[in-house]
Amino acid sequence: MPKIVGMSGSKNWKTPIIGAIGLLSATAIGVAASASSSSQLRTSDVRTASRILDAHNQERDRLRLPRLKWNVHLEREAHRWAHELSRKGRLQHADHTARDGTGENLWMGTAGHWSPDMAVGRFIEEKKHYRHGSFPHISRTGNWADVAHYTQIVWRDTQEVGCAWVTARGNDILVCRYWPAGNVWGRKAY
Repeated sequence: MPKIVGMSGSKNWKTPIIGAIGLLSATAIGVAASASSSSQLRTSDVRTASRILDAHNQERDRLRLPRLKWNVHLEREAHRWAHELSRKGRLQHADHTARDGTGENLWMGTAGHWSPDMAVGRFIEEKKHYRHGSFPHISRTGNWADVAHYTQIVWRDTQEVGCAWVTARGNDILVCRYWPAGNVWGRKAY
């Protein structure tokens, strides 16, 4: 069974400054074209990024929310943290200040048994417990952490995502960073 660590909500978050250079088109062509010049992704990494982005945007499309764009700066940050988690062998959110106030979703599963879009699908499955309300009163279970991955994905104000899929020590690890962060206290996801 994969491990999923809930996204930590924040009462106060600052807006990080992320340059337009880091933005990529939501299409696979945009990911491939931009990746070749700025992030030096291998072809398999471009496909992985495209699958992860598509999984996010399919759920946002279902709710008629603006599509997310891929951000290579967030991807690089997620990649560094995913490698750190692989060394630790456990999931743990990066310190809020270390991630510049961006949102973060984490997932871990047995290597080779999951695909990136399946991992994102696990985040989206949390919608079965979602109750539309103001954060943190958003879960039918009474625990906002039970739906926090899902609400980060569908947070209306979130515009960009960057994720990393790392395999190490017998595990696949997915780290996704979101800007602006979702799960803001007192606000609704959409």
